[in-house]
Amino acid sequence: MLVQSRGTESSQAAHDRLYRLMRQRIMHGELSPGQPLTVRGLAKANGVSMTPAREALRRLAAEGALTMTASGRAATPDLTPERIEELATLRALIETELASRALPRAHGALIERLQTINMANAEAAVKRDAVAYIRTNLEFHRTLYLRAQAPAMLAIAETVWLQLGPTMRAVYARLARAEPPQHHRMIIAALKAGDEPALRLAVRTDVTQGLRHLQG
Repeated sequence: MLVQSRGTESSQAAHDRLYRLMRQRIMHGELSPGQPLTVRGLAKANGVSMTPAREALRRLAAEGALTMTASGRAATPDLTPERIEELATLRALIETELASRALPRAHGALIERLQTINMANAEAAVKRDAVAYIRTNLEFHRTLYLRAQAPAMLAIAETVWLQLGPTMRAVYARLARAEPPQHHRMIIAALKAGDEPALRLAVRTDVTQGLRHLQG
């Protein structure tokens, strides 16, 4: 009985681990836009059986992290300019609201944490490491939004980030950005001042200006 229980637990753990790994890789832009993924290839590369790999792909497709055809072929999103504009609008709406809700809980420890993350973001920009740049950029935003205590809204924001990840990687790598977004400093300044209109403007500008590069 013990062996059977551990085997079942191991299968579920394999699925969860693979799902979390692929979700992170897609969100952080480690995969290119339109990159195909197969159940067999995913299973072999990650040392799991076909079932956990298949379920991980289906779960990611349900979140919009992958597109999947009726035949079961999966690929990372390859976004049109119109789709990027739609996702940019969603980010502007949701993330300004999250920032506003986080403001009353933006104490000194949070601001210090955001400054530390922004330093890591600047370092990634100098090194022109697109994946690290995207990862630290999203960490900056997520750290702020967690203080909003609005998990449903944050989940929607993360779904948008998932869909944008591969395209962000391709564009930021091409731009070879050598400095972090100045709007992060504006966000931190607004938090320090307790200035909600300035905070909403800084977040909205940070999000929309960055995504304009994706439409170029």
